[in-house]
Amino acid sequence: MSTAETNNKETRGFQSEVKQLLHLMIHSLYSNKEIFLRELISNASDAADKLRFQALSNADLYQGDAELGVKLSFDADNNTLTVSDNGIGMTRDDVIEHLGTIAKSGTKEFFAKLSDEQSKDSQLIGQFGVGFYSAFIVADAVTVRTRAAGVNADQAVQWHSAGEGDYTIEDITKETRGTDIVLHMREEGKEFLSEWRLRDVISKYSDHIGIPVSIWTQERDEEGKETGQGKWEQINKAQALWTRSKSDITDEEYQEFYKHVSHDFADPLLWSHNRVEGKNDYTSLLYIPAKAPWI
Repeated sequence: MSTAETNNKETRGFQSEVKQLLHLMIHSLYSNKEIFLRELISNASDAADKLRFQALSNADLYQGDAELGVKLSFDADNNTLTVSDNGIGMTRDDVIEHLGTIAKSGTKEFFAKLSDEQSKDSQLIGQFGVGFYSAFIVADAVTVRTRAAGVNADQAVQWHSAGEGDYTIEDITKETRGTDIVLHMREEGKEFLSEWRLRDVISKYSDHIGIPVSIWTQERDEEGKETGQGKWEQINKAQALWTRSKSDITDEEYQEFYKHVSHDFADPLLWSHNRVEGKNDYTSLLYIPAKAPWI
């Protein structure tokens, strides 16, 4: 059931599987809190990839903004962390489909695979495509503001939920394309309202992401005191892994990249990274999983 209000605002109930997921995130994965950031940045990177693909046949979707990236900022006074991207964005129907339900088949199997091993369970979140909900590990409420590529500013949408049985959705005006996810942090999440903590997690999980991941930093004087001025600072390398020299890539980077593209929770059995030069030049990066894929 949904209730119509101003600005085409509705209150909708979550699909039952989403309720199960939210309960898991809120009550079962505290020891793996930092995975939420890995998942939200990965989703933002996917949104950029989708925009690039669609723009191959319709360059107007860029709307004069082709420099794709992810930006993180926090407000310690108001206990909020914001993850923003300028990727493909979502329409109202997209938001209802992707944030209110789990359309992917295999959801029951996802729950069946859960165990008491929190590190394993946290990796399954990405494998089964439900990473957005990991935001509720650290947040007691989440607000999503999104505008799909190619639509007007007044056709944007806001989604909000406290992670319980329902969510609200309404039409808003958003000047920029893409998605802003605002996390209203619970006590357990306040450690991430720190520039250095964010740097650490980005470097650990998202260094291989192929677009810039930046955080809003405070400039400091020679004595290390904040000047009151800020700037965006890129944290990750933002270079496709396979284009880098093998001697510059650590085993950990190869493994994290594999997990990013495959959503596998285990390290690969082995990999092969080769560059062939001749009449035709090409680079290949081949992974072999440690186990046969789950079907």
